[in-house]
Amino acid sequence: MSTVDAVQIQRAGVEDIETVVPLFEAYRAYYRADADAARAGVFITERIRNADSVVFVARVGDEAVGFVQLFPKYSSVNLSREWILNDLFVAPEHRRKGYADALMGAAEAFARSTGAAKVTLKTELTNESARALYESRGWRADEVFVTYALRFRDE
Repeated sequence: MSTVDAVQIQRAGVEDIETVVPLFEAYRAYYRADADAARAGVFITERIRNADSVVFVARVGDEAVGFVQLFPKYSSVNLSREWILNDLFVAPEHRRKGYADALMGAAEAFARSTGAAKVTLKTELTNESARALYESRGWRADEVFVTYALRFRDE
């Protein structure tokens, strides 16, 4: 656990699922996903219970104010573990207080502790505040590779 300006960052366990789900659903709403708290709850529950992802929760006092979720991946070329920083969210009323930066720091420290070669993420081009945060932490946009997707359902 780390503490920055009264925020505590802890890795979420099964006991934190009920705390994470509303934040996760708010994150999904930000990205214009249809509300579905039941499915979101099942998704987060499965990720945490099955250790399919690593979730850190930011709390101020007893209130959960944000979270970050990492998914593992592996590089055949580099013969190494990597992490995808898939989700980062701070509740709107708690933004601009350094909580997203603290969550990023926890995610980066965790990835380093696993011996990962790198952490990657994607964000919308229009998400200027998130992009500014990432760049302030030394993250750089990929200028070498193009991302393709083959969609099996509408998102």
